[in-house]
Amino acid sequence: MEQIISSGLEELGLTAQVPEDAPAMLSRYGQRLLEKNQVMNLTAIRVPEGVARLHMLDCAALLKYCDFQGKTLIDVGTGAGFPGLVLKTLVPSLDVTLLDSLNKRLDWLDETAQALKLSGVRTLHARAEEQALAKGFRDSFDFAAARAVADLRVLCELYLPYVKVGGKFLALKSTGSDEELAGADHAVRLLGGQVAAVEDYAIPGTGVTHRLIVIEKLAPTLRGYPRRWSKIQKQPL
Repeated sequence: MEQIISSGLEELGLTAQVPEDAPAMLSRYGQRLLEKNQVMNLTAIRVPEGVARLHMLDCAALLKYCDFQGKTLIDVGTGAGFPGLVLKTLVPSLDVTLLDSLNKRLDWLDETAQALKLSGVRTLHARAEEQALAKGFRDSFDFAAARAVADLRVLCELYLPYVKVGGKFLALKSTGSDEELAGADHAVRLLGGQVAAVEDYAIPGTGVTHRLIVIEKLAPTLRGYPRRWSKIQKQPL
């Protein structure tokens, strides 16, 4: 995995801006993921090359489009730590909060962060729509990142409330998301955002192209959002 990640970072043009030991650290992360995946469902990808390319390099590609140095990021519904813990490994000065509704995943992420000797990583057991109302979380982060399959309207309501004015919500999507993006226009504007960029990028060695949608926060999110989860599901904005 280490060689695949190293070559992929070079192909993405990122080698000079990440720590020298980043490929080794991400490889160790990937090995821990595969080991834990035998007893806990963390990923559907079960081979080292797939983990290296479709997880580690896919997340790493965000560095081509955003400057994370010295910033704060919340990864809501982080799962196995993608993209939050990968970005932290590549950008040590990034302060990362990993939020998830399953304690077992967070325990493993804590152990993994410790094994990689990463500081500035906080794990939080909470529901996304509830924690976004809390002081110190609402309108507070430079970045919120989503690597999720939910509709963009739903993601905007869950993630944009966390982002400070001037910050950005990063949604990783497929290149077939044009209709979904157009349908989310009302939600983006209502929640205080504006689409700042849509970037398609190739994952090295895969033939796969993914999309990064960057939504900039222009104004604080209106009170009353996010709504209760049942309401978000039944009536997307």
